[in-house]
Amino acid sequence: MTVLFLTESDVRRILTMDMALEAVEAAFKQMALDQAQNIPRARAQAGATMLHLMGAALHEPPVVGSKVYSTTRRDARFLLNLFDGTTGEPLAVIQADYLGQMRTGAASGVATEYMARPDACEVGLFGSGKQARTQLLAVCRVRKIRRVQVYSRNADNRQRFADEMSELCQTEVIPVPRPELAAEDKDIVITATTSREPVLSGHWIAEGTHLNVIGSNFLGKAEIDAVAVRRCDSIVVDSKDQARLEAGDFAQALEDGSIHWADIHELGQVIVGRYTGRAHPEDVTLFKSLGIGLEDVAVGARVYAAAREAGLGHRVEW
Repeated sequence: MTVLFLTESDVRRILTMDMALEAVEAAFKQMALDQAQNIPRARAQAGATMLHLMGAALHEPPVVGSKVYSTTRRDARFLLNLFDGTTGEPLAVIQADYLGQMRTGAASGVATEYMARPDACEVGLFGSGKQARTQLLAVCRVRKIRRVQVYSRNADNRQRFADEMSELCQTEVIPVPRPELAAEDKDIVITATTSREPVLSGHWIAEGTHLNVIGSNFLGKAEIDAVAVRRCDSIVVDSKDQARLEAGDFAQALEDGSIHWADIHELGQVIVGRYTGRAHPEDVTLFKSLGIGLEDVAVGARVYAAAREAGLGHRVEW
């Protein structure tokens, strides 16, 4: 028996944002209809290295899989394992750093499609790293974005990001020197940072703004303050089970009773129409992304199918 091994280079050659958006939206819909299962992330640590494990099962295509990755202060390494959901046979082992960036961006893109105002065209972005890149790519696929203002702590990084993404997204991306400038009077605000403390104040947010908050997946970290959470009329997550374990952005507002878990819904439930992502144009809406195994497996299955068709990858003995 052989299994297909796909490198980062293979994935970059074949995975598009449109492919990721379609896969993630379909997977969330399946989860809402009880046709897919997500396994929340578990972690273990030895010395300076942390191991992270997550997984999912999909009905269509019939596939099950797990993502395992290690992180240190200096690096992270990702592998996605896919198995046939009908026979149980191994299908692929995929290097999954770029895949993870794309699926996280796609989840925010899907949330933006269902939650942001249809006329949203001004974006504020906190962060200038690789996750910020795919966040902006996805949002620009689902809304006609006229202008983006990006803030990060390093002036050179934000200028470099603005130059690259202006061309890639075919829109005006402007670096700004103060964080509030990336939030005030924006239709969509994205936080994609590694900060442990809030970078976005709720006092800066305009009526009608949609927030995509994606940088933190630890209870001890938060990119937005409690004021921002309290201002939200609609709060949506990719997985409530995982959010209970990891959504540090909600911790203070939950503790002081400003919000309750009953107020928080899953994106899949919004997609199938059980809950409303946005009731009024002036509402402030929030998508809190933790990054779940369901997204990895769904996008990985599309990558596997496309790679087979294109003849990419290497067959190795199982």
